[in-house]
Formats: sequence, C-alpha cells, structure tokens
Amino acid sequence: MRDRAVNIIPTGTANLASVMAGLRRVGAEPLIAASAEEVLRAPRVVVPGVGSFGAALAEVRRRGIDVALRERLERGSPTLLICLGLQLLATASEESPGERGLGIIAATVKRLPPGVLRPQLGWNQVTTGAGARCVAPGYAYFANSYCLYEADSSWTLAWSDHGGPFIAALERGPQLACQFHPELSGAWGLRLLDAWCAAC
Repeated sequence: MRDRAVNIIPTGTANLASVMAGLRRVGAEPLIAASAEEVLRAPRVVVPGVGSFGAALAEVRRRGIDVALRERLERGSPTLLICLGLQLLATASEESPGERGLGIIAATVKRLPPGVLRPQLGWNQVTTGAGARCVAPGYAYFANSYCLYEADSSWTLAWSDHGGPFIAALERGPQLACQFHPELSGAWGLRLLDAWCAAC
C-alpha cells in the first residue's frame, strides 16, 4: 500500500518491531529510513521511542540524518514522534546535560517530579484541547521518566497528569508527537495511528 508508506528512523535503542507491527495493523507499509535523502523525501516519517536523549541523538547524527529530520520538521512534513521522539524536539533535556536537541521546541525536557513512580509505567488518562485532529480523549500507555511541560502556541496540546500536568501529545498540521506509546495503547492507540496516516 504505497499510499500509506511510512519511513522509520532507527535511533539505536527503539523497539522497532512493536512500532512496525502497530503501523501494519492500520494498513501502513513501514520501512527503515536508510539515508538523509529518504528522510527528506518520504511521504511519512516516524521517530520511535525508548532509550536515552543523548544516545538517540548520537545515533541519529552518526547516521547523518539529524539535519534532514530538522528540515523536515521545520517545513511541516508529515512526521510522528513517539515517547523519546517527542523529547528530541526540545532544545535540551535534564537526562543528558550539555546535549543539544533538535530545537524545534524552545523548552527543556525535565524529570518527572519527586514523590511519584519514576519511570511512569502503565496507563494514564489523556485529555485534549480544542483543535486536536488525531488525539482523542482516552487512556494511553506511558513509559517515561522525563517529559515536556511547555510548548509554543503553534502546537495543539494534549495533557496527562503524573505528579502534576505534563504534555501528553503535540499536534501541528500533519505533525504529531506523543509522550505515550500509541502502538502499545490498544484500540485507542491504533485509532490514533490510523487517524495520523489518514490526515497525512
């Protein structure tokens, strides 16, 4: 199904198998992006989650696709970023001091607050704001110790709460970033993946 082709950026630590399986369940054709040119030209790109901020950035840079990914995001091309993928949009992260993120969002990824389970592992409620296209209210599966608490007004935000509200997802046109794992979030997550593929 070439109309639902999706190129996945390997970050070195991501669980590619579960992401690819989730995409196939909604009729997508997942492929591994092998070059910067593929990242730039692909109809859809996914940046999967799992791993650390610094290690993922190092792998993306080693493969020479960091600049292509940033260009793709800046021009508004259809892109889905999952868990750690969302965090790479920021300028920095407390997880990897001194490491520069993609800088698409002028904010720092911060550790979840003390007094709560870290990492957050399991289901949590997602609430959406006005203008959400792909993310619907529901319950999603999270696996994170870090998160974003702010983003600029060009993004439509969805929220969750774990020791206080944090950003669960960001939408901007055909670009979607999820702190949760849609591929592990049951029927609700598959509907989101399907909605993103269709919106692109």
